[in-house]
Amino acid sequence: MNILLPYGNGTISARLPGHRVLATITSHINEYAPGTTELELVQASMEEPIGSLPLARLAHGKKKVVLLASDHTRPVPSKIIVPCLLDEIRRGNPDAEITIMIATGCHRGSTKEELVLKFGEEICRRETIVIHDCMDNTNMVKIGTLPSGGDLILNHLVTEADLLVAEGFIEPHFFAGFSGGRKSVLPGVAACSAVYYNHNAAFIDDEHSRAGILDGNLIHKDMVYAAKKAGLAYIVNVVINSKKEIIASFAGDCEKAHLAGCRFLADMAGAVPVPADIVITTNNGYPLDQNVYQAVKGMSTAEATCNPGGVIIEVAKCEDGCGGEGFYRLFRDNQCAAELLDTIRKTEAKDTVADQWQAQIFARILSKHKIILVSQVPPDIVRDFHMIPAETVEQALRLADGLLKREGTICVIPEGITSFIR
Repeated sequence: MNILLPYGNGTISARLPGHRVLATITSHINEYAPGTTELELVQASMEEPIGSLPLARLAHGKKKVVLLASDHTRPVPSKIIVPCLLDEIRRGNPDAEITIMIATGCHRGSTKEELVLKFGEEICRRETIVIHDCMDNTNMVKIGTLPSGGDLILNHLVTEADLLVAEGFIEPHFFAGFSGGRKSVLPGVAACSAVYYNHNAAFIDDEHSRAGILDGNLIHKDMVYAAKKAGLAYIVNVVINSKKEIIASFAGDCEKAHLAGCRFLADMAGAVPVPADIVITTNNGYPLDQNVYQAVKGMSTAEATCNPGGVIIEVAKCEDGCGGEGFYRLFRDNQCAAELLDTIRKTEAKDTVADQWQAQIFARILSKHKIILVSQVPPDIVRDFHMIPAETVEQALRLADGLLKREGTICVIPEGITSFIR
């Protein structure tokens, strides 16, 4: 059988022995036809907000408005959503002072070129855009204590806003359950110390910290608290298909609208496990497969349906390389992933460091499975990550069979970010 997998801005093809493929796990998102345009979907959701007054009424009398927008690592169709938000705010208050804040979390700042690609030339020229820097303590204010016990420290522009709104998109998230909603605040515009505490080893290790799970998810609980404490009054969150097209939009209260979107997505993307010896997956292509750091998300989906001792083949272009020097060094400087995992698990929440959570999940997967990476990352760097490099999926499959010492059964998850295993 032939498969076509997202890879960077394009695709990569492979031929697989069909008799060995037990299943191809896909979401039903690409089958869903909303019957209207992307713009009309967003506008309709804003006309009937969930659990909230219309945005124009919320904006009435508000002077300082902050609009939280996702960064360059997220395929949010901001060119459609943000103009709708801006128009509605100004309809309610033409004199509002609006700041678009890029909610980078702990990511690097977006470049000018990335902002233009995201918003278009006009918005970049006309609007005030500020990029959040989680390391800049001079711009941070403590506003409370998280349920986990950590200090809730946010960008001062957020705490000083008369009205706080956010755009975003909802996808399965490998430890927060789902992306979107409350994540615009934490980690989006939080100090690194708040993010680190929320992403502590005990929380990451908890069985509820998995894709598709919100109930009992302690990380999610912290995030909801942060969003409400910050006063996140209104969101527009969308669900997109593999072409990055909006198929559904949810507007209104930061918790109620988000939950409605999560329920919609769960019906579309949830799947039962099909245990296999070899699981082939991806990170949904650009911008989600920019680096090894992000590619851990697709691996975590494969982990949920890979047999013990099985092999995961991750197809991710990783044009930007590792995704963080600290993340890379953790694996380069540790000879055994299981030992690294044990060390991380013993780390107290207050001592959490940058990229620890991603390293913890990656080490957890590596301690149970061999991982073969099909990417543009130099082979020696791939090996430093305790993975095995391959140039093609076919080569990766031959390597997997060699590791298993037999022809293993295969499960394919063409879009490892979009799908999640229940």
